[in-house]
Amino acid sequence: MIAAQPPPEAMPAAALLASDGLEKVLMRFGERYAVFDARGVASQWSKWYFLAVLVPELMARQLLERTLPVALDRLHLLLAPDGRVERLCFQHDGTALYADDESPTLALLDDNLVPMIEALARFSGASPRVFWSNAGNLFEQCLNQLERHPDAWAGMTNDARHLLECQRLTDGRRNPFYRPVHYRGGQEGNPKRVRRLCCIRYLIPELGYCGNCPLKQSK
Repeated sequence: MIAAQPPPEAMPAAALLASDGLEKVLMRFGERYAVFDARGVASQWSKWYFLAVLVPELMARQLLERTLPVALDRLHLLLAPDGRVERLCFQHDGTALYADDESPTLALLDDNLVPMIEALARFSGASPRVFWSNAGNLFEQCLNQLERHPDAWAGMTNDARHLLECQRLTDGRRNPFYRPVHYRGGQEGNPKRVRRLCCIRYLIPELGYCGNCPLKQSK
């Protein structure tokens, strides 16, 4: 949704960082599981959040050459009854991207993903690396899908792919998106996609390991 004035049911994204905002949402989300493990619940919830943020942001960048206003203090969330992030409400439809300008990527990290992941780690006790792995896994998966989009063109995702291969960001910081997945062998030329880090969903007994889990592949 794009609306200068968000609907009344929309929640300011920054409210998740204040007081017990995130805790209330995660407790509601965790009611679906027989056993509440804060680490597993936070990891599973984060996947819905990253899905809501990264899919439109990457589609806008790659297909429309625009960047969306995803800073937490400018973004509103529309939550499902169970606490999942179902939709986003943007203040406007973004701004045009310019060649070799990496500031939108740093803004996505610093103004959205970094504070959200820090809050998730504080609440759950899980390592921030788990949440960055979830975000990076989805980032790479989105690129795979976008490259098969009917409006895609050759080399469209090269810059985004390059981000996944850099150990350092342009400002010298460690890149939290560095190689979130790798591909192994496989039969008939179909390599197996494996996450670099486990998402710890197995801490929720009814979920077990995901199909790309590195722990499962090592057994």
